[in-house]
Amino acid sequence: MTNLKDKVAVVFAASGEIAGAVARSFSEHGTKLYITARNFNAVQSLAKELNEKGGNVEAAQVDALNETEIDNFLQKVVSDNGKLDIVFNGIGANYEEMGGRPPTTVATFEQFMAPIEKICGSQFLTSRVAAKYMTETKSEGTILLFTAQLSKTKFPNVAGITAASAAIEGLTRVMAAEWGANGIKVICICAGALMETERISGFISDTAKKYGIPAEQIIAQYKSFDIIKTDLTLKHVGETAAFLASENGIAFNSHIVDIDCGKMNVL
Repeated sequence: MTNLKDKVAVVFAASGEIAGAVARSFSEHGTKLYITARNFNAVQSLAKELNEKGGNVEAAQVDALNETEIDNFLQKVVSDNGKLDIVFNGIGANYEEMGGRPPTTVATFEQFMAPIEKICGSQFLTSRVAAKYMTETKSEGTILLFTAQLSKTKFPNVAGITAASAAIEGLTRVMAAEWGANGIKVICICAGALMETERISGFISDTAKKYGIPAEQIIAQYKSFDIIKTDLTLKHVGETAAFLASENGIAFNSHIVDIDCGKMNVL
């Protein structure tokens, strides 16, 4: 698998499970890969793992909500390589971090805005800085954003995260329109719930305890909407990201790409 050979890629928030899966696929497909997170030990460990498998990976500590850190880091990447081909930001947030799941009539303005600032704000920052360097170096690269399917579903008590998820999709279309003339494609990955991740398994466990129902019942209810009865995996997400960043992925410019094997309850 070398359809990204000689490409220079950066993955932000690579300490997360989804961004880590994307990093693994980028490495396996031949990129010169830079992985970053606030937790340097986590990305350093991932870089070691990928390099032992034949990758070409460097780790760095970067806060994906700090534009100065983002800019300084991408400037170094471009200085070392003369270009920047791919950027993916896998930043996420759990409900507790964002103030729980209060009803909209109870949530404070700060609770509502927190995920918008963190999730959408980070995507805005990493994307625009990446576009600046791609334009300067005529890299004609790919910027991959990441959002959650809350943007297309109807769940209560998640106003802030839902608004942030939808905002990222709108941001994707705007940036694709702005930067397309420079050969830059902008695509948003919208992944369904991944049962193998700690975030989803933890949410299911907590919900089961809260309402006194078996976790298996919650999983079965979610899976009842599957069109194709295939379990979505982190590998699926990583490989889709690698395809979208490849030359063949140009057909999806400005698109929101659902990775869920098909769900009847998703718009």
